[in-house]
Amino acid sequence: MTRSRPDSCPGVLRLHEAADGPLARIRLPGGRLRPDQLQALAEAARALGNDAIELTSRGNVQLRQVHDAAALAERLAAAELLPSPTHERVRNIVASPLSGRVGGWADVHPLIPALDAALQAAPELSELPGRVLFTLDDGRGDISGLGGDIGLHATGGDEYALLLGGRDTGVRVPADRAVDTMLAAAHGFQRVRGDRWRLHEVPGGIAWVIADLGLTATTEPLEFGAHHDIPIGWLTQDDGRVALGAGVPLGSLPTRTAEFLAAVERPLVVTPWRSLVLTDLDEGVAETAVRVLAPMGLIFDAGSPWLLVSACAGQPGCAKSRTDVRADAATAVADGRIHDGPPAAAEHGLTADALEVPGRQHWSGCERRCGRPRGAATDVVAEPDGYRITPPGH
Repeated sequence: MTRSRPDSCPGVLRLHEAADGPLARIRLPGGRLRPDQLQALAEAARALGNDAIELTSRGNVQLRQVHDAAALAERLAAAELLPSPTHERVRNIVASPLSGRVGGWADVHPLIPALDAALQAAPELSELPGRVLFTLDDGRGDISGLGGDIGLHATGGDEYALLLGGRDTGVRVPADRAVDTMLAAAHGFQRVRGDRWRLHEVPGGIAWVIADLGLTATTEPLEFGAHHDIPIGWLTQDDGRVALGAGVPLGSLPTRTAEFLAAVERPLVVTPWRSLVLTDLDEGVAETAVRVLAPMGLIFDAGSPWLLVSACAGQPGCAKSRTDVRADAATAVADGRIHDGPPAAAEHGLTADALEVPGRQHWSGCERRCGRPRGAATDVVAEPDGYRITPPGH
């Protein structure tokens, strides 16, 4: 695959001109946020944007309708959310959200700052596409199926499988060489990619990078599927403390709710399923947090229909969208027309109020289906004469 236009993935210093105004994307390696950083984001969204923080499918966040880009950059730099003006768009690192706290073969969280620092220290890697994705899976398999470009998957406490183009290469690397191997692979991808944005788009690119690394496969590759593994509700950490997994309806977090989360003064993780994990809580604090935050709209019930639904920006944020898909999806949830169950049959020409869609689903305002999660999901797509339902596999 070749590209006819340069990578225009947005950041903080290069905004995207959406239909409803400029959009800024802030990279959060590993999805990690300190409470003060979440507070800074909430204040920026209220003062400079549309009063909400959007969560993305890479564990990053976005602010919409930004009316003062310079002021936003200044605020984010002060909060240590813009550590490198040259490398800000390539800091796409997704890691197992519960790693080091609940289960997993290895704690991959120490690898996050090490990899982030190494990327920023390499001037030539500032030219990587903004769509490049690094993945760190602690062995539970929640991240390796997300189709990253360069990744590690723990196969034991001291060994990782090297993933390239979203697949296990059969190469195994020791833990003390893990970050160096990922960095070398990033250099290799940059040298071979030409005008391509993703490693899997480069003909023979995966084999070329392995050879460039001087490595060989030593075992049969592992197979990874895409999972919708949202950690929700009360999660007992390995140290006896509590983590709270919270769903965020359609990934849009109001600033007031964000400020209440920040006030708990515990580390947060933004997951690639547009949800949050509030970590390291004592039981009493966790109980109070649920009582306060659930009425504000955060989802702590793993059976909630909100967890079945994702959607693109829709109108008014996207000029290509045929309708306000988020409003239609929200109404369907409120009316009880979204629920668990086997996929619906394929249909088309349906009005929004006639839709009843069971199972995992993604609502799109046009055929591009932006933001669609990997894995099996029913597509609900707006067409000129109504909605079309397409179940998985069709």
